[in-house]
Amino acid sequence: MKKTPSVCSLGVLAFLLMTLAGCTSTLEPPDLGAIYNRAARYHGLDRNPVIVIPGILGSRLVDNDGVVWGAFGGGAANPERPEGARRVAHPMGNKPLRQLKDGVVSDGALDRLRLKFFGLPISLNAYAEILGALGAGGYRDEGLGIAGAIDYGTDHFTCFQFAYDWRRDNIENARLLHEFILDKKKFVEGKLKELNPNSDPNVRFDIIAHSMGGLVTRWYMRYGAADLPARGLPKVTWAGCEFVERAVLIGTPNAGSADALLQLVNGIEFSRILPEYRPAVLATMPSIYQLMHRPRHQPEGSRIDVYDVAVWEKNGWGLFDPNDAEVLKWLLPKQTDGDARRGTARAHVTKCLDRTRRFHQALDHPARPPEGTSLSLFAGDAVATVHALDFTNGKVTIKDSAPGDGSVLRTSALMDEREDGKWVPHLRSPIHWHRVHFLFEDHLGLTKSPVFTDNVLYLLLEEPR
Repeated sequence: MKKTPSVCSLGVLAFLLMTLAGCTSTLEPPDLGAIYNRAARYHGLDRNPVIVIPGILGSRLVDNDGVVWGAFGGGAANPERPEGARRVAHPMGNKPLRQLKDGVVSDGALDRLRLKFFGLPISLNAYAEILGALGAGGYRDEGLGIAGAIDYGTDHFTCFQFAYDWRRDNIENARLLHEFILDKKKFVEGKLKELNPNSDPNVRFDIIAHSMGGLVTRWYMRYGAADLPARGLPKVTWAGCEFVERAVLIGTPNAGSADALLQLVNGIEFSRILPEYRPAVLATMPSIYQLMHRPRHQPEGSRIDVYDVAVWEKNGWGLFDPNDAEVLKWLLPKQTDGDARRGTARAHVTKCLDRTRRFHQALDHPARPPEGTSLSLFAGDAVATVHALDFTNGKVTIKDSAPGDGSVLRTSALMDEREDGKWVPHLRSPIHWHRVHFLFEDHLGLTKSPVFTDNVLYLLLEEPR
């Protein structure tokens, strides 16, 4: 016979619950200054300078006519007009992607000290939060120090911004990162020689990379300044690890994001007060293709070969969108023949897709970094994030969701190969993680969390090397 609890036992339980409730309190964030001040003031030769790499949309872009991206109070190129669309788009033509140049250059990473931020759902504020976290650790940002935004005195050579043209191929930007690192290495070593004339410093860097910046970082660590070969894949040399000791990736879509394909097909409208970025404009940008999810990680029944240009053409995606025929005219004004325009568009998409497929394969190849080099990850797993897509009638819609940060799935950040259906109890990933932290935050909130600040400062300042 089932026993019912006595009044006495219920009373004892109630008393215990009230006692426990009275013992609970709201915990305050830690006093990071008290914890890290001493380590922050230490600037020995064994302390690495830091390079911060923002994600897609995280760098201000300009050309001879002014701001292309980054003036959210007005004044940037308007992609809803012919001239503005051409300025925003990646150029197209009968050349390899790396040779298709325009007058657009990066004018620094975006942060709240320089630009007004209207709450746009993009990763601009994340960069400012990273700077704040590093500032608590005594890292002085070179760009802000030179600009006079913050008075660091002469000590502003321990932190650097690598801003880049996020429209372009990630491998191309990894090669620029190599040039940037060589320049900053020479600069820092010169400063250290001034402080210690008898020293012979050999500087390595730590990298803090947000979102797509983590893909640039991973390519650089694995392959250095090497490009994709004409055919096949490059050999993993870990050439970048000569200059990078630690990399911390934050919300990086290591296995891609379904949002990238959604945006290539449907376009983006950040806000009612900002212009719409049409599919044809976005589909000129190699970097967005390289953010796409891996087909093998899609559930059965939701897999489609996103690397096949025929699939894009058949379904009218991106540059093949019939509703964007007028936009394609804007982008290729010198081509008056419709068939010629479509041929140029098809050739461009083919180049982007082929490069994306091999970029993914090169990053997905299992390889362990050399001794003395580490990769760490901060990822979100508390927000419903697009997982599977539906491709009925050529349209791309959301089929279901899974844990992530709202933009990047938990499984994507980990590069969890159990997503291919072959589940095992422990993580199976081609990336050898030194450590992984999960935060109950969205994509923008990851770097705002005191848990992030506390742990990244421990990793940079106190963790044994």
